[in-house]
Amino acid sequence: MESVGVVLIMLLAVVVSGYVVRMLPIALPLPLVQIALGAVIAGGLNHGVVLDPEFFFLLFLPPLLFLDGWRIPKAGLFRDKFVIIELALGLVVFTVLGMGFLIHWMIPAMPLAVAFALAAIVSPTDPVAVSAIAARAPIPKRLMHILEGESLLNDASGLVCFRFAVAAAVTGTFSLASASLTFLWVATAGLAVGAAVTLIVSTAQQWLSRLVGEEAGSPILISLLIPFGAYLVAEHIDASGILAAVAAGVTMSYVELTGRALGSTRLQRAAVWDTVQLTLNGIVFVLLGEQLPGILRNAVASVEQSGHVNPWWLAAYALAINVGLAVLRFVWVWVSLRVSLFKTGQSGVPTSRAQWRLVLATSLAGVRGAITLAGVMTLPLMLPGGEAFPARDLAVFLATAVILLSLVVASIGLPRLLRGLEVPDEPAERMEENLARHESATAAIAAIEKAQHALLHDSAEAELYSDAASRVITLYQARLDDGMGQEGDAQQLRKTDDVERTLRLAGLQAEREEIFNLARQGRISDTVSRKLVREIDLVESRYR
Repeated sequence: MESVGVVLIMLLAVVVSGYVVRMLPIALPLPLVQIALGAVIAGGLNHGVVLDPEFFFLLFLPPLLFLDGWRIPKAGLFRDKFVIIELALGLVVFTVLGMGFLIHWMIPAMPLAVAFALAAIVSPTDPVAVSAIAARAPIPKRLMHILEGESLLNDASGLVCFRFAVAAAVTGTFSLASASLTFLWVATAGLAVGAAVTLIVSTAQQWLSRLVGEEAGSPILISLLIPFGAYLVAEHIDASGILAAVAAGVTMSYVELTGRALGSTRLQRAAVWDTVQLTLNGIVFVLLGEQLPGILRNAVASVEQSGHVNPWWLAAYALAINVGLAVLRFVWVWVSLRVSLFKTGQSGVPTSRAQWRLVLATSLAGVRGAITLAGVMTLPLMLPGGEAFPARDLAVFLATAVILLSLVVASIGLPRLLRGLEVPDEPAERMEENLARHESATAAIAAIEKAQHALLHDSAEAELYSDAASRVITLYQARLDDGMGQEGDAQQLRKTDDVERTLRLAGLQAEREEIFNLARQGRISDTVSRKLVREIDLVESRYR
């Protein structure tokens, strides 16, 4: 029962954090508030949680990475695939080498293999943390897509480097050829497993639905189970479960294009996944906060392991590692950008100078999160000979400090750095939207006319169906006519749409309040009120 109580307290902390962040006089990102509440729970209420890294990876990462892969814009992901791969693979290796030697130079008491392990586990950015920071910073869409793609893919490369560094620390040997082959297997097999699991499960579900039907909630439950299945299968064959969950989510977005799911199912599934995302994201950072008191209690031992007595050396090390990570990231991004611009110029395509603020923002946006914490907690306690693993407590403390400092720096720096930045318009996106609206309206008119003819053939009330069809067609015809005007007319129409939107929202709000009032007076049942309010909410979601 005690474990159930801890879970309920953590869920309550997630709920409370949403209100606290809105009441604070200064703008703080939600993850920092949740970390603080987790520390209060562990330190003040004595409800700490022993973090099992394997359990953490299985319970939290698959659904979150699956959802990120599902919802990430695929056009941007494949358009900038080379940039993302450079960040997710090249930058990780560059960071591991650079920071490994730097950490060993700063802390000679930490063996080189352990320093490489620490550098490897702080090299991948965290998709949950990146998304949380982006919610409060005006990051351009394309840059955000690149950061999301990087954070989804660099976990595998960072964890593989971490695994081999730990093995080198334990055994004293390292093979570059073996590491390269292992990474190739881990990445390709993980991606293949994720895509295969989604395709197999989706095909089986559709076949069973056509054969015997299904319960309303079955597709939602199946979508929740797919990421766990992909993760477990991949881990069973020693592939990357993280990449399998990402690949499963990306594949799911293409399965959805078949349009076989009912509209109501999509609405309900979106609500369920939004709740899952909110809950797991919050618990991840609350868990991180709950680990802080225990990590701080080992700070004294960490100071002794570093070869110093003054505990302020720990803060100096943490600050130096964060600065080093930012500098390495800035150098990599700047050099990669210069090379890309040079290649583009050589091909004859006109190029424009990149804004230095975007390059610096890309460096600050390298936020570390729960993956770093869970990974560093897997460091073994003992060596094969029975000796304590060297500098383990120090590595855990420094990794945790990197997480906190990267969150704070990004939360404070990104909004100020990007303030007033002129983001170029994306005309292609607007053109695609206009095309989709035009084509969908044309198809709707054709379908209405076809349905009208079928009704007229089967019914004697020809005039009634003709009038109804004319009214519906008029709505779609107005959309087609709106798209035929000049730019000035289009601006005027957009202003008209804004006014209409305001009036419609006011009317919907009045409807909702009256329905609630009738229900409170007992003049309508709660069943009827829920049905009508849901209909109003669905209409309102279109205008919001």
